[in-house]
This record gives sequence, structure tokens and C-alpha cells, in this order.
Amino acid sequence: MFGRWLTDNGTHTQTRGHATGAQIEQRACQWLEQQGLDYIESNYRCRVGEIDLVMLDQQQLVFVEVRYRKQNSFGSAAESVDWRKQKKLQKTAAHYLVHRPKHIKRACRFDVLAAQPGKQYNTLRWCWIKDAFTD
Repeated sequence: MFGRWLTDNGTHTQTRGHATGAQIEQRACQWLEQQGLDYIESNYRCRVGEIDLVMLDQQQLVFVEVRYRKQNSFGSAAESVDWRKQKKLQKTAAHYLVHRPKHIKRACRFDVLAAQPGKQYNTLRWCWIKDAFTD
């Protein structure tokens, strides 16, 4: 489930709170574009929840949950996407499709893109789990 860790050599400034999350999501989007996905939208919010990134992988719509953990003391970033979060993301994606009808007939999947600091200063290691919510 946890795939392989890949390194991104971009810069990362250590700031507190929300700014770090926004920076990680921006770098995640850039990294996914380098992997061949096309950006559609970020931070889609509704009363149910939020989807960090909506991307297109050829003709498949991809809902991406981006997670970052500085340390794995309480589990990895990928492990933090538990069944409750998965259900919330699925409901938010359903809301998205109703409100973005041009995508309603596309095949969809849920990916998790987890990041942690790399071994070298200012790097991130990525763990991309495609179709993360299947058994």
C-alpha cells in the first residue's frame, strides 16, 4: 500500500501551521505534473470536507489527499489517512462531481501523496499511493 519513496529536490522553507501545508500541496501538485498528471483544481471545499488536489491522469479523474509528517513517531503521513478520512473524501468527491458535471462520467480514483523531509537539506521524499482506497 505504501509504494516507494521518491525524492524531490525543490526547496522547502520551514514555517509554522497553514503555510507549510499550502507549500507542501503546491510542491505536491508540481511533482504530480512532472509525473504526467494535469492540474484541474486545488482545495475544493464543501460542508462535508476538502479535497487537496483534483488532477487528471489521462482520462481518469484523480482526487489527491496530500499528507506531510516531519517525523513518523505517531505513524507515517500515509497511515494518517484512516477509514474516517477516506469516507469523508469519498463524500466530498461525490459533492464535487455533482457540482462539476463535466467530470461526472469520468472514471475516478483516490490517491494519497505523502511527504516527509529528505535526507538532504531542503528536499522531500514522496510516497505516491495510487488508487489508495481499494482493498
